[in-house]
Amino acid sequence: MLRFVFARLAVLIPTFLGVTIVAFGFIRLLPGDPVMLMSGERVMEAARYEALTKQFGYDKPYVTQYFQYIVDILHGDLGASITTKTSVLGEFLQLFPATLELSFCAILVAVMLGIPAGVLAAVKRGSFWDQTIMGTVLVGFSMPVFWWGLLLIILFSGVLGWTPVSGRISLTYFFQPVTGFMLIDSLLSGQAGAFRSALSHLVLPTVVLGTIPVAVIARQTRSAMIEVLSEDYVRTARAKGLTPFRVIGVHALRNAMIPVITTIGLQVGVLLAGAILTETIFSWPGIGKWIVDSIFRRDYPVIQGGFLIIAGIVMMVNLIVDLMYGLINPRIRH
Repeated sequence: MLRFVFARLAVLIPTFLGVTIVAFGFIRLLPGDPVMLMSGERVMEAARYEALTKQFGYDKPYVTQYFQYIVDILHGDLGASITTKTSVLGEFLQLFPATLELSFCAILVAVMLGIPAGVLAAVKRGSFWDQTIMGTVLVGFSMPVFWWGLLLIILFSGVLGWTPVSGRISLTYFFQPVTGFMLIDSLLSGQAGAFRSALSHLVLPTVVLGTIPVAVIARQTRSAMIEVLSEDYVRTARAKGLTPFRVIGVHALRNAMIPVITTIGLQVGVLLAGAILTETIFSWPGIGKWIVDSIFRRDYPVIQGGFLIIAGIVMMVNLIVDLMYGLINPRIRH
């Protein structure tokens, strides 16, 4: 097991270096000068421009800038935002709870809907239920996030008026954040209607962000269940006279969950990527909207730092999934 763990950890080193190269190089391929954008509509004097360029180190060759970037990362320094002059890590930690809350609710909904849908489709294989569920899943998987989000806003916010359009809570409520998670903080505030307002703001972004994970989990669950239901031990359990619920819910589903758990873990990257569009559509104050705004401002430290932290989170989640998979199924360690 230790050899398996060290092998997985060794893979993270080249992956991390690849992420730093992409994070550093991607933003520099975009047109626009971050120093010039700092002046806004005003014309910046040449002397001031040269001083700021030298201050931020943009006058040095790209290779020198990259190695300095790596040195700063190894010292735990992700830099400071060009626009706000605050620590990139500090801004990330302040905004990350909003993204984490949205992502957690999305994956929770995806698991609660995807697994039962996949099990039902597998048990009723080839039936009307199977075709309906898989057809719906295919539509959800093919739905562009930005288009799906706008449709829901038009229907539920514009036409029906059931949900708010944007934000995390109504402006009529104000309280100091305790945990950073609006649902929890609204309950702790004790203000009547605060939790309901926070929940109503969370509904549409959760549905939009969770649509693709629901489809992926349902398809994986159906595939795993179909394979497991044909195994000898399932036929033996049925021959013993066990109830269908016990055969499917205990014997079959427990063994089918191994690849499903892996799929759920891999959806973390999908959620964080989808959060960028979802948060932009719903003006959700999380890291997705933060990074998009920083791209428009050419805020190099924010884009590099945000991209690196998100990639690091995805890598760590995938590592945890690999280790869990190795514990559940010892055969893959060899």
